[in-house]
Amino acid sequence: MPTQPRLLTPVRAGALHATNRIWMAPLTRSRARMPGNIPHDLNALYYLQRAASEGGAGLIISEATPISPRAHGYYATPGIHTDAQVAGWKHITDTLHARDPNNLIVLQLWHVGRVSNTALQPGNAPPLGPTNVPSRSKTYIDPSMVRVDNSTPRALRTEEIPEIVEEFRAAALRAKAAGFDGVEIHGANTYLLDQFTRDGMNLRTDIYGGSLANRLRFPLAVAAAVSDAFGPDRVGYRISPLSEHHDARDSNPAETFSELAKQLGALGLAYLHAVETWNRTELDPRIHSTIPQIAEAFKNASPRGIYVANGDYSPEQAEHALSQGWADAIAFGRPLISNPDLAHRIAQAAPSQPKLTPWDQSTFYGITCGKDGSKGYTDYPAAE
Repeated sequence: MPTQPRLLTPVRAGALHATNRIWMAPLTRSRARMPGNIPHDLNALYYLQRAASEGGAGLIISEATPISPRAHGYYATPGIHTDAQVAGWKHITDTLHARDPNNLIVLQLWHVGRVSNTALQPGNAPPLGPTNVPSRSKTYIDPSMVRVDNSTPRALRTEEIPEIVEEFRAAALRAKAAGFDGVEIHGANTYLLDQFTRDGMNLRTDIYGGSLANRLRFPLAVAAAVSDAFGPDRVGYRISPLSEHHDARDSNPAETFSELAKQLGALGLAYLHAVETWNRTELDPRIHSTIPQIAEAFKNASPRGIYVANGDYSPEQAEHALSQGWADAIAFGRPLISNPDLAHRIAQAAPSQPKLTPWDQSTFYGITCGKDGSKGYTDYPAAE
């Protein structure tokens, strides 16, 4: 093990110069001000606590942020489609950058597609999806955080899909106006772009369905539009090639996501971010062949070629992945919830034995956690 852990060395992803290789994964926390889904002061404190200047992540990927009113699928998630939301996010980015210009934060652009309920849609309309097949997952629609079934979606008409592409473009421009250092496109976890990518969910027969080229048409159009709006060297893309949930499968994830990665690399994107697994103690046996193939496809096609690994890594496992060349950076989620100064803690001890605070999963989601939402959100202390 090197004296200076690789986790603590800088990484350059295009124009995004992260001060260390510990990145903060996007984490839905449902603490936006309601009504209006507006970011506010408590959110600013939460992100500042986890910034590089405070011993936290070299780069923060914000919580998934809906690009339009009909992109919402969960209660109290902050949006990026109104002036009030842009102002709320601007306060957050200004707070981080005022503390240290090297504090990097990118906004994750999100459209949930069919993973929604009519209660969250404008005019109680059905959510949108590639087909009218409902998601078999559940969501929460009010402060109780009680999960309910998702509603049956309406299939997007062929002529409507370019409208969604333009919503992504507009959201990227608003993110730039809000002071973000970049954006990440959410193409994972069975949400809209993933729904079009996988042949288990995309049963369309028009130019956006059927062949692999057709299924990638929509996601790649979004990537091109967002890159045009923000600059490709400030854009990342998130995938989850091996995640499977009911019909959320792909018959050949290695082929599908390698081709997607290749095309994203050719667009010049800054990085590719993959959810490899949800549980590192129960690894999918395909991971050791599929993930390197996807990462290599991106690296070979991209002038930047940064691959960000995500998936229940311990600091020791993350250090090993970097030392073996498996990844260029590691995105941590839950450890950064309860250890806002994760990089500092690793710096103070060998990566195999940092002193980490356990998280409280009961406070992961909820605007009503504690009197003001701060319980399990901004009350985890930094190490002494």
